[in-house]
Amino acid sequence: MPTITDQMGRQVLCPQHPQRIISLVPSQTELLMDLGLGNRLVGRTKFCIHPADQLANITVIGGTKNFRFEQIDALSPDLIIGNKEENYEEGIAALAEKYPVLMSDIFTLTDALQMIQMVGTATGTAPQTADLLQKIEQEFNLLMQAQTAPKRVLYLIWKNPYMAAGGNTFISDMISRMGWHNVLGDTERYPQLTDAQIQALQPDVILLSSEPYPFSLSKDAAALEDLCPSAQVLLVDGEMFSWYGSRLRFAPRYLMDLLS
Repeated sequence: MPTITDQMGRQVLCPQHPQRIISLVPSQTELLMDLGLGNRLVGRTKFCIHPADQLANITVIGGTKNFRFEQIDALSPDLIIGNKEENYEEGIAALAEKYPVLMSDIFTLTDALQMIQMVGTATGTAPQTADLLQKIEQEFNLLMQAQTAPKRVLYLIWKNPYMAAGGNTFISDMISRMGWHNVLGDTERYPQLTDAQIQALQPDVILLSSEPYPFSLSKDAAALEDLCPSAQVLLVDGEMFSWYGSRLRFAPRYLMDLLS
């Protein structure tokens, strides 16, 4: 059984070819499916929604921050895949006492590519992983070539109170890949903002994410346009900015459309 160092620096003894995998992270569940591991995925969270048709019969083991341990035990997993930010420390610690648990910890595109490589190594899908990584890197190279004049961007993820993607977040790294500037790039990771603070930031563009808060232009744009009359307010697909698995092969084209 090979030992793999995960992104939290933990040494994890994994089976050579795991046959009963549980994923605790939506973007990593999609990655497993795209690597052709659907027949080995036995458990997922209720937030793991892509690809919907293939996940319909996969057991739901709770949410990302509230696991149903008895259900997990009944599935007898030989590998569990989680993430430091999306899951919760106590739950992961309890699972790690019984099962191999590989953890990702992702802040940048480089981290995401390393995670994909780690999952490929752990699941014995090196050829599929290599193809996927090549595709993602090619697409992001195209995005770099498409960069336009930099804009000051505020990316909102929550309302009442407003919360935004700050510094040292994957979303902020994706914004920088567009050649744009996150106006909160030097702040804490997910700061709360008052109306006055939003005005003071003077963004050129305000991006309203479709997740985790379901912003809509019809309900939410007017208030922000009143706060920042010179800013362009756009509704964006949050998965393209924050899902760090195989969906990354589609993200650059989506971001290029925003640039244009």
